[in-house]
Amino acid sequence: MIGITSYGGYIPRLRLSRKSILQHVGWLLPGLAAMAQGERSICNWDEDSVTMAVAAARDCLIGTHKPSVDGLYLASTTLPFADRLNAGIIATALNLRHDIVSADFTSSLGASTSALLAGLATIKSGERKSLLVVASDKREAKAASNNEMLCGDGAASLLLGDQDVVAEFCGSYSVSYDFVDHYRGAQHQFDYNWEERWLREEGYARIIPEAIRGLLSKLGLSIDEIDKLVYPCIIRREHLGIARALGAGPGKVVDNLHEVCGETGTAHPLVMLVAALEQAKPGERIVVAGFGQGSDALLFQITDHVHKIAPRKGIAGALANKKSTDDYMKYLKFRDLILTETGIRAESPSQTALTSLWRNRKMIEGLVGGRCLKCGTAQFPKERFCVNPDCGAFDQYEDYEFADVPAMVKSFTADTLAISMDPPAIYGIVQFEGGGRFLADFTDCELDDVKVGLPVKMSFRKHASDKGRGFTGYFWKAVPEMSRAQAKT
Repeated sequence: MIGITSYGGYIPRLRLSRKSILQHVGWLLPGLAAMAQGERSICNWDEDSVTMAVAAARDCLIGTHKPSVDGLYLASTTLPFADRLNAGIIATALNLRHDIVSADFTSSLGASTSALLAGLATIKSGERKSLLVVASDKREAKAASNNEMLCGDGAASLLLGDQDVVAEFCGSYSVSYDFVDHYRGAQHQFDYNWEERWLREEGYARIIPEAIRGLLSKLGLSIDEIDKLVYPCIIRREHLGIARALGAGPGKVVDNLHEVCGETGTAHPLVMLVAALEQAKPGERIVVAGFGQGSDALLFQITDHVHKIAPRKGIAGALANKKSTDDYMKYLKFRDLILTETGIRAESPSQTALTSLWRNRKMIEGLVGGRCLKCGTAQFPKERFCVNPDCGAFDQYEDYEFADVPAMVKSFTADTLAISMDPPAIYGIVQFEGGGRFLADFTDCELDDVKVGLPVKMSFRKHASDKGRGFTGYFWKAVPEMSRAQAKT
């Protein structure tokens, strides 16, 4: 038996009210009023497709044996690097073994199901035993466009294998067409979209049903034998129409999450699938279909292991952990869609020394420090001498991962002069449980949220952007966990 052995998801904490978008740009395009319900998820200024993918993958790996993972496939149409293995950044951040296979799947919103099929084929071949599939997208949109209203940011991850399977893979069926409803040229920032009727009538209404019918015919099943249908559809009113065309009632259709986060692009089929798995019961059959230059339809059957999976935030937890905002201008600035003054301090050199990044990749991208083999003292960064004054061991360290170690705020300050996309810049000392501390930036918080002794979790984020050279640097930041602190009081 092969299939999904674990799952995880991530939706950014920030949510922008669609009414706020309408209030600011509705004068230019009054028709946006028809879409101005609910809210869409938006990345913080230090998030992108890579950081969201890391967050979803970490959620997926909870309760698993990480050293057994021997492959990672990343699907996205908004990768920060056109010529650098983005999946390799994620593998390093997760501290996976170096002898794994990794690959980027891109250029189509259907890349997530393509990566999923490739991963399942790899597991079935026996060449790999455990493979991580991650999908993530942060799609850019012009102000006052339909996509600005309809799209959202998010990521999802599935761990594939042949042991302790949560959802057994039963088969697939694919169709491939060069159907173009939108595109983005290699040198362009935004999608170019054709009219909605073309996408609705010739795209969604024809291609997704064809793939799902082909799957059911191939497996000798009827739509009545399917419990849940998962498929993306950016046109909200068309979503249930696809189910009707298949002869399925609305109760079988998994919510497309339009009201709470929007359509997360390449990630959306997997985001919806994770949401379905969170509610799934043993024996249920779930069909998931992607869409983009064709469609891949896959069937999974839920096993008894679904109740044994370790607790995680998943999509439900990420949606619950939110901060709603009406600040449309902040959204524009966070996505670098408006030009603002940054001050003379922003002119300092920002080039990343690639040699230094390579030599210190575990420390920088993996948050790996050291633990003394003699006395057990942990420290970050790893040094040759043990920092324990009662030990003094020399060159007796093992690698020690800090990313998942419980931590707390030791001290903090707010800096109104430092360069920040969301001033004031908040930073301070983070103390790890069991030893080890370092100076960290705080993110996903306001100054009033931070208090000495407050629990924090570490989050992989953008650290700096070298726009002149097109390089994004990443590091780990601290996120205050207000809910945990409240639970202790």
